[in-house]
Amino acid sequence: MESTGNLSEVRNTKNTSPNTNGTLILENENALLLKKLEQKERENAVLLSLSNSIASIRNKLDLFDVIDQKLKKLFDFDDFVICLINDDQATHSAFIYNQKEDFLKTAGIAPKASEKYTLDDGMCRAMISSEKPIVFNVEEVLTWADAPAWLEFWHNKGIKEMIGLKMTDRSACIGFFYLYTKNANSLSNIYFDLLQGISLQISIAISNILANEKIEQQLVEINEYKQKLEDEKSYLQEEIQHKYNHTEVIGQSQSLKSIFHLIDAVATTDSTVLIIGETGTGKELIARAVHNSSLRHNELMVKINCAAIPASLAESELFGHEKGSFTGATERRIGKFELAHNGTLFLDEIGELSLELQVKLLRALQEKEIERIGGKEVIKTNVRIVAATNRNLSKEVEKGNFRSDLYYRLNVFPISIPPLRDRLDDIPHLTAFFIERISMKTGRQVNAISKSALNKLMLYPWPGNIRELEHLIERSILLTSGNILKEIHLPKIDRNEAVNHTEEQKIKSIHENERDHILSILKRCKGKISGIGGAAEILNIPATTLNSKIKKFKIKREHILNK
Repeated sequence: MESTGNLSEVRNTKNTSPNTNGTLILENENALLLKKLEQKERENAVLLSLSNSIASIRNKLDLFDVIDQKLKKLFDFDDFVICLINDDQATHSAFIYNQKEDFLKTAGIAPKASEKYTLDDGMCRAMISSEKPIVFNVEEVLTWADAPAWLEFWHNKGIKEMIGLKMTDRSACIGFFYLYTKNANSLSNIYFDLLQGISLQISIAISNILANEKIEQQLVEINEYKQKLEDEKSYLQEEIQHKYNHTEVIGQSQSLKSIFHLIDAVATTDSTVLIIGETGTGKELIARAVHNSSLRHNELMVKINCAAIPASLAESELFGHEKGSFTGATERRIGKFELAHNGTLFLDEIGELSLELQVKLLRALQEKEIERIGGKEVIKTNVRIVAATNRNLSKEVEKGNFRSDLYYRLNVFPISIPPLRDRLDDIPHLTAFFIERISMKTGRQVNAISKSALNKLMLYPWPGNIRELEHLIERSILLTSGNILKEIHLPKIDRNEAVNHTEEQKIKSIHENERDHILSILKRCKGKISGIGGAAEILNIPATTLNSKIKKFKIKREHILNK
């Protein structure tokens, strides 16, 4: 029994020792496994939190904050930079980095989105060829012959080690993710798989950011285009409400044909055109003819009447203004220069522009750029200028009312429009056009004009030119009851106004009065005797009778041409 008890005791002793050691090993293994599980759970929690945060990211600043806050719970690093490969596939640029001013003051090449760094360096080549993250010793890399030039900046920051890995999208390398630390051996390779997972999530986030930026840029462009369309629509509605004399230049006189020749010569160029003529001669119609015959005919011709806008608003009309730039500027407004971009800007009555605004207009013409009132942005413009005036600008320059440099800038290709009294041949054509147009507008059935009424129009001096003719035709149509315009209601004028009043007047005989009257009509018709607009038609006598009277009164060609 005793021996049995001892054996049993021995057996118990032998059995206890292995069991105890096994338990200790098992406990250690369990503890290690538990620690790993806890670490894995912590990593998964961070990854899940990172993934959830990345899913809602829409811009670079948000991504910077997520990486800076979330990853520092897993890794010991001081800074990070994300670089993307540029479209040239030969360089890369910083995309996300610390942009604080004090951070970037360190000596060396600091991260900058606008700078491009070559891919042909030792670090980039190593990362592109590796499927796993690479730990770089900064001081060691600086000794390389192909070390990146920007690494000195991080060395000056006290960075000892950096971990670099490529980011991919559809298996192609799109950029690099760098982690910088001031401690050596701070990252074990046990974190490499985790880093690769994080890199993949960051790549997805960057793709979303780039897509979002592209969408935002497209929205900006769409809004700008929409705004331009709204501005053009508003402008065109204003123009439609404004009544034009007619949509094309009417007439067949020799002087008008000469103008058409000038239009053909200049229209297809971008040369500045200065149209000179009395009020009512149709300067705007000539400007439209230049625009419609130009290469810009599919774009807008924008008109601004320099005489019709207050001096205080003229600059805003031309160049636009920003919201809040002056009292009453409740919203941003683009000026006529921007509205006419790629088209034609018609500056009517340019002689009425103030000297102060002439300076700014000259700069816009020379530099081809403008600034809105209250704005800081310089806006490039591509505008063809057509200006018009009823003044003699060269005399205005002599008087100091108009800048000589602006005058020479505008007077590149002048077109002078003769007054209606010097193109009597066009009156029958203009009259027929206005009768048809005004009859349709007023609902009247007038479709012709009597010869006597037309003769009265041919004898009238037309101080108001074509615009006056249109208004007189409209007034006469409204006062007529038939379908033929027999009476023209002309304003009362001094029939002797063309006579030099400095000469002593004398009582003339019937013979002298008839001669002077025939001579006056011949001068008005520029010697034309027969045909439409000829002196015989106006005097309502046969051309043969008129020729007899010309011989009788000894009227010669030099008498007609002598004004």
